[in-house]
This record gives sequence, structure tokens and C-alpha cells, in this order.
Amino acid sequence: MTAPRILPLEGVENFRDYGGYGSRHGRVVSGRLFRAAHQARATPADLEAIAGLNLATVVDLRRPRERDNDPNLRPVGFSAALIQCDLGDQTEAPHVAFLRETDLTPESARAFFLDYYDKAPFEPRHLELFGRYFAALAADGGPVLIHCTAGKDRTGLLAALTHHILGVHDDDARADYLLTNVAARVDARLPTVTAALETSLGKRPSETAVRAFLGVDASYLGAALASIRARSGSVDAYLDQIGADAAAREAIRARLIS
Repeated sequence: MTAPRILPLEGVENFRDYGGYGSRHGRVVSGRLFRAAHQARATPADLEAIAGLNLATVVDLRRPRERDNDPNLRPVGFSAALIQCDLGDQTEAPHVAFLRETDLTPESARAFFLDYYDKAPFEPRHLELFGRYFAALAADGGPVLIHCTAGKDRTGLLAALTHHILGVHDDDARADYLLTNVAARVDARLPTVTAALETSLGKRPSETAVRAFLGVDASYLGAALASIRARSGSVDAYLDQIGADAAAREAIRARLIS
């Protein structure tokens, strides 16, 4: 793609284009598929840049409490369709409970994420949100933004499923997932986040544990895809179950493959 994949916003982490890849069907268009962390701290310049994307749909994968704690800021004239879900009511995000209740060692962090990704594809709220997202992609070719809190786990899984539908090679889909480790400025933010966690939790987490919560590891996405294949039989069968059937997948490819 000719445009930079990572959009260097000031107050929004991990904002990037997850289109533009080659696929077995052709080339995924650029400028129509975006992913990010939340936009609660977007600057005026960020909002101006986001407005320039002409988003048709925004998919907010966060729980109600997460949305309440960090409400997104919107550009003037924002008119995109908003997809979100209130299932789970005010349930605390699993990573928040983990940070508060466990020893924050590298081993516990890795175990947490492998377990999270194993269950995430079948979380009822994710089944609803993912299905509505794919329905929107099939019906409307306008630009879409998917995001959660950090833009890496829920968002990363949904982007990978999108790449599967579009026929993006597994290596490119994995590379896009891992790009969080650059786009989220993990190394730069590590000292600040570690200090903040030590202050709020009364214990200092290991560097590996903090990296796990700021970044991603290929084995985590692998755990989600393995869970999908084990429980549904295949990724396509899973997509069928959430409403993104063969006809919907073909419609998505028709809109997003050049």
C-alpha cells in the first residue's frame, strides 16, 4: 500500500489500516479497514485526522464499564453507524481482575492470555458483535473502524478473522496482529505503565508481564484459532455460526478486494 499503515495519532494508540494486503483473491483495498485502541484521549488534531477517514461504521468491542470509564471523543459531524453491545452489563474486564488479584509473573501473564484467547471467540458478546460487524461489511463498502480498549486482543482477533475471509496469507495476517508491538509503542510506554501499576496495585509487576498486557504474542492468536477449529470444526464453520455465511463472505470480498 502506498499510504503508511500506522497512523501516528497523538492521543490514540495502535491506530492503523489493516487493509492493503495481497490475497489469493486479489488485493485488499486500503483506506477502508481501520483498527485502534479507544479514542477517549484523542486530541483535536487526532479528531481531525479521524474525520478525514469518512468512517461509515465504528465497532466498539468494549464492555459497558470500559465505555463508561473511557468514553470515546468524536469529530464534529460524526455520523458513522455505531455497533456496540451491552451484554455483560457492568462486568469488570478480565485483565483488570487479573492485574488486581494475581502475582503478575511472566508465567501467570502468559497463562492468562492463552486462556483468554481460548475462550474469547465464543464469548456471547463477541459472537453478537462479530456477527454484526461482518453483516455491516457485507452490506456497506464504506470505511470501518474496529476497536476495543488497547486495540490488540479482541480487535486483533476480529482483524484476523477478516483477513481469513479476504484470503490474506497467514503470514501477513500474523504480521498485522504482531504490528501492535510497534504501533502501541510498547517499549516507550513500559516504564510509565509499570510505575502506574505498582502505584495502583501495591506490587511491582515483572517487565514480561507488563509487556504481555501492552503487546501481543503470536501464540495467543494461535490459541484462539485452535479453539475455533476444535469447537466449530473450521474457521468458515465458525463464521457460518455467527451469520457470516458463504454468501456474506463473498459479498465482503466483492466490496474489499480490488
